Order: sequence, then C-alpha cells, then structure tokens
Amino acid sequence: MDRSKQGNASPEDHELELTLPNLLFTKTVRELYAKIVNEWDFLRKSACQTAAARALWKHVIHDPLAHVLAGETYLINLHEKIKKDRHNNAREISGVILAVRTLWFDSKIEAVVDSLGGAAQVVLLGAGMDLRAYRLSCLKESDVFEVDFPEVLQVKAALLEETLESTEHLWLMEKSLTRVAADIRENDWVEKLQTSGFVPEKNTVWILEGIIYYLSNSQAMQVLKIVGEKCTLTHSSLSRFHEQSINNALKCYFPFLQ
Repeated sequence: MDRSKQGNASPEDHELELTLPNLLFTKTVRELYAKIVNEWDFLRKSACQTAAARALWKHVIHDPLAHVLAGETYLINLHEKIKKDRHNNAREISGVILAVRTLWFDSKIEAVVDSLGGAAQVVLLGAGMDLRAYRLSCLKESDVFEVDFPEVLQVKAALLEETLESTEHLWLMEKSLTRVAADIRENDWVEKLQTSGFVPEKNTVWILEGIIYYLSNSQAMQVLKIVGEKCTLTHSSLSRFHEQSINNALKCYFPFLQ
C-alpha cells in the first residue's frame, strides 16, 4: 500500500489486505480460539471484534499484535463486511468507528498523562484485547491496570506468551502492568483493584472504552458512582465517546468519508 497517498485517499484506495499471521495456525492458538468461539458470550467476544478493527485499519492504527488477539474468525468476518460495504458504496465502512474511537482515546490518554508530568495510574475497565500497555510510549512512567473477566485476561495472557516465543519485538511500554480479574457489573471490582496495588489517592486516568453501552443504565451509573466515591483524587474519567467526538475525529483522520 502506498502510504504517501493516504491523506486524500478514498475507501477503495485503502486496500485492507487480509494477511493472517502464521501464529494463528499453531496448535496452542487454535485451541485458545476454539474456546473463544465455543464458550464466550457476545460481550467477551466483542474484545476480539474490536481487535479485528484495529488490525484491519492498520494504515491509521499502529497495533502490530491486533491480528493475533483478534483471531482468524473475527478477522475474516470483518474483512468480508468491509468488502461488502465498499461494493455497496456504504456511507460508513465497517470497523471505521472502532478505529476512530481508538485514535480518540489514544490522544486523550497521551494528553492527560502528559499533563500529570508523564506519571499516573491508568485503569482500563473492560480492557479486553487492548494493547496500549505495549504500544503507547506515553505510559512509560505509568502503572497500568487492566480489569476484565478472568477468562478474557487468561486467554489474552496466553496469546501474548505465544507471541513472545515467536518474536523479539514485543515489550511493555509502561512502568508496570497489572491484570485484575473482575466483573465491573459487580460491586467488588474496586476492592480487587486495590488488592492488586491500585492506590485511590494517586492521580488516575480511567478508561471506559466501548464498555458503557454493554451495561444497563443502573450498572453504568453504579460503575461511575464507585469511581467517584472510592477514588477521591482521580484526575480524569474518559468514559464517553459522543457523536460529536466521532464526527470531529472522522473529519481529522478520514477526510474521504466527509
């Protein structure tokens, strides 16, 4: 792909080629993804769908491991949707909003962490297959906490372990990374977070990316209430991605969609 033409390209010019890494076809990885496909519910599977969008919109998002975390099924499904959207001249191409959302959160995280002198606690609620701890250099002095269902974190850790064995180009960007197995729909997730080393009195950046709309209104309000009550000195809560944010980001990153 000729990146020099990216600025004024149309969707057709961005040929999102589907290249499946060999790692996806190893015995261990296939077993892990069989568990995802056969045992996970739609909420857990959404982590792989988001990773697929980050992988296939690689011309705007640098997430080299997204293919591995997305898996063959979700990569192929999204790739077929993108081809169909292009064929039908769809107003919005599948996955583009997820790509824009990722870029939006990346920029906000960098801005807030920088305003804190480069050091903070960064908590990702419903972290899924997020790899910001491995790709955002702005987190090098920060302590990152990933909170999600235990099975999601276990599979993610196993996939990353397999990746480490096959590449020398994977390393953590942040000061520390702690994975916290918890369901944020329950009321004990903050206790589990604190048991894992989180300090409420420290400046904290809260990331709720793509998770609020999977919660009921009462569950969402409870999560925000807990954040407010238990973490008295939190600096920022990044929980909303409004339509205006989407429109502004689309104009910035995808001028051909205007």
